[in-house]
Amino acid sequence: MTRKYIVTGSASGIGASTLALLKERGEIVFGVDIHGADINADLSTKEGRLDAAAKSIELCGGTIDAVIACAGLAHPIAKTVSVNFFGVTDYLTEILPALTKSSSPRVAITSSMASLMPNSPELVEAMLALDESKAVAIAQGLVDKGDAEASLIYGSTKRALGRWIRRESIKPEWAGAGIPLNAVGPGIVETPMVAGMIASAEARAAIDTMVPMPLNYYLKPHQVAYLLIWLTSLENTHTTGQTIYIDGGSDAVLRGDDIWN
Repeated sequence: MTRKYIVTGSASGIGASTLALLKERGEIVFGVDIHGADINADLSTKEGRLDAAAKSIELCGGTIDAVIACAGLAHPIAKTVSVNFFGVTDYLTEILPALTKSSSPRVAITSSMASLMPNSPELVEAMLALDESKAVAIAQGLVDKGDAEASLIYGSTKRALGRWIRRESIKPEWAGAGIPLNAVGPGIVETPMVAGMIASAEARAAIDTMVPMPLNYYLKPHQVAYLLIWLTSLENTHTTGQTIYIDGGSDAVLRGDDIWN
């Protein structure tokens, strides 16, 4: 059965690989990105998210079977909050009615191993309160304090996303409508966004200390795409509320064997 997919962040990296794989499998797929996509929209703004949602619904004829949200920034700037968190949550909230019209709706989000890294609790709570202006102001305050504080922004957006997914996934609007809602948390993926971080032996050594990946080392974008596609496939009937770490063992190295206490 051919399904209708929306992939955000489709112009590069994991999003581009996901879109290509879905097309190879014969699915109907529309991409969303700031440029070079079927739907060009700026997900850092409320207006851009509303426009992207409206066009997504229109292109899919009112019914969307699955969304794979890959759009994101890794920069230590306030705008990262708007794209990584609100660019996902606002967009999904807007297209939820079109998902509920599908007989087998699914949603998967690209998070990150960084969701387990140090973060700003104040920033995380502002995002979870859905207060974008406050969250952006807090993030800008971190930027103003210097690089060490600004580096908390990215991980904070991913921590907030993981918590939002757990909260929302079990609500009537999602679970009650039969919509699995999950995320994947990749380790280091060889994409243009991280190219500068792994460009030299010294840079790789520093990254490897922060994100050790004993199984098969760095990921290629298509390897993450396979998991995203499974999570949004008909085969996934009961997995929901999860951030599944596809990280070469990084989580197990860093957090050990007992994460339940």
